[in-house]
Amino acid sequence: MENGGAARKIIFGLILAVGFVAGCWVLGDSLITFRAMDRYVTVKGLAEREVPADLAMWPVSYSVTANTLIDMDSAIKRDRAQIMAYLKEQGLGDAEVIDATPRIQDMWSINPDRRPGFRYQANAVLTVRSSDIAKVKKAIAASGNLVARGVLLVQNYEFRPTFAFTGLNSIKPEMIAEATRNARDAARQFAADSGSRVGAIRRATQGYFSLQDRDQLTPEIKSVRVVTTVDYLLED
Repeated sequence: MENGGAARKIIFGLILAVGFVAGCWVLGDSLITFRAMDRYVTVKGLAEREVPADLAMWPVSYSVTANTLIDMDSAIKRDRAQIMAYLKEQGLGDAEVIDATPRIQDMWSINPDRRPGFRYQANAVLTVRSSDIAKVKKAIAASGNLVARGVLLVQNYEFRPTFAFTGLNSIKPEMIAEATRNARDAARQFAADSGSRVGAIRRATQGYFSLQDRDQLTPEIKSVRVVTTVDYLLED
């Protein structure tokens, strides 16, 4: 019985030793793998392109004066009709037109001591929306012709022509792919300098798309830009 008990103890000890060695081997391999996974490089990839605007918004701001509100209403309708006729002549007769509520001021109440020759002044805005950028630009350039028709145009920083690009979603996938390729090229260069190879992506952040005018003189051309941040694993 004593010999049998000793044999069992020896076998049990051998099992523990083998388990300990196996556990150390697995743990060591895990540490090596962890250290390998911890080697990475963070790079940024850039993609830029210029795109033409596909929507123009032109606020036509004009002013009228009158001594009664009835005459004021007639003056606004008269000038609006002149503007609409002008738009039709410029090939924009089918463009979307949005009228804002006129801003009417009682000039006599503003300065009772120095009353002007008219009592009411109204500033009205008619906004033209069109996808035909070329026609809108042409109409803006020749809008001085409205003055000859009796329309008093008002230059106002608040009401300026603007141009928009609405197709951003259609170019996002291509630009993200381009930025990612750019980032990988940068990672390859870094890896080559350090004697490593670029592995799989550890983490990636798409970044923010920016859309702005190319410059002040050509607001109808938009500059689109995106920066991605990518972590690449490095391999020996």
